[in-house]
Amino acid sequence: MRDGMARLQLMGEHAAPLFVRGQGSWLWDADGCAYLDFDQGQGGNSLGHSPTLLLDALRRQAEQLISPGREQCSRGQLKLASRLCQATGSEQAAFCSDAAQANALAIRLALQGAALQKPAADTLVLLDGSHLALPLHLGARRVVRVPFNDLEALAAVVDLRCAAVLIEPVQQAAGVVPATLEYLQGAQRLCREQGAVLILDETGSGMGRCGALLAEELYGVRADLLTLGSALGGGLPIAAVLARGRIAEASAALLPAYPAEALLTVAGVAVLGAVLEGSFFSQVRDVSEHLREGLARLSRSHGHGSLRGHGLLLGLPLIGLSARVVQRAAREQGLLLGVARSDCLCLSPALTVSHGNVEEMLRRLGRALPRVEQRCEEVA
Repeated sequence: MRDGMARLQLMGEHAAPLFVRGQGSWLWDADGCAYLDFDQGQGGNSLGHSPTLLLDALRRQAEQLISPGREQCSRGQLKLASRLCQATGSEQAAFCSDAAQANALAIRLALQGAALQKPAADTLVLLDGSHLALPLHLGARRVVRVPFNDLEALAAVVDLRCAAVLIEPVQQAAGVVPATLEYLQGAQRLCREQGAVLILDETGSGMGRCGALLAEELYGVRADLLTLGSALGGGLPIAAVLARGRIAEASAALLPAYPAEALLTVAGVAVLGAVLEGSFFSQVRDVSEHLREGLARLSRSHGHGSLRGHGLLLGLPLIGLSARVVQRAAREQGLLLGVARSDCLCLSPALTVSHGNVEEMLRRLGRALPRVEQRCEEVA
């Protein structure tokens, strides 16, 4: 089947490029066209496309052992668990295949652990705008949703019946909306006062994405349980649950066997080592400031909204334009962007993105926006 026909069958009306190669912040399609990638699999490709250190680690491991089987343990699993716990101040670690599985496991651990401390606790609190759509069979008799960044509303439901509260420090799917300092610190205080388990979903905000290993560091809070997503493996299908303190003690006997494949855990070791290296986080913060300043100027010049987010996870609210339409126009300019909501672009470039990449992205987005605006004026 020809590449063009494959694209039509896979993508329908708006045929997307068929990508065949990637390096760092760039992708190339089957026609040889280059695209600057400021989406990076919704930030999962933490070190960009095909980073050398990840390729070398995978090659060495593949020559020794790819998989001992899902029920077996490998040296890479033990090493990654040890290094993750050391880097994050955690006592227990378990590995999963993806973010959804990690969050589901964290919730089960929280509910089971809370039941040992508070037998009457049967409530799980989620925040409006969260990307999670979790079934009730996870063990909570009640699942309560409250408005994000509304501490008063949260205080009204975090009581003796509350077993756990799950919060995304940055709500990516809701438009890259970060928690306020008052809110997240207040949520931690409420959980401590009522004996509820605080779970932070850092599948999108962790592994250096916000300029620190974990977004919780920006807020001065410490979760009882936290989850990491595919950024842990540089885009490969591995996720993690980390447990601390009393919930780690309670979880020790409850943790199911979730051994990740040897190849995946070695990828995690390589990525974790890279982000913890020397000045890595300061470089992320430096280039993110460049990105934020440039996007803010571009947004103001075109009459759009104020930026949201932390580090290299930014949302650009659009006024009067569809994010999907702008996304397609940007792709025509050789620029790949994410969509956080119908009216909000999401930018999550590689953590290794350069200042030159940022300038090129601004030029390409600066060409795409007027084209969309012109089309809207012609239609009107």
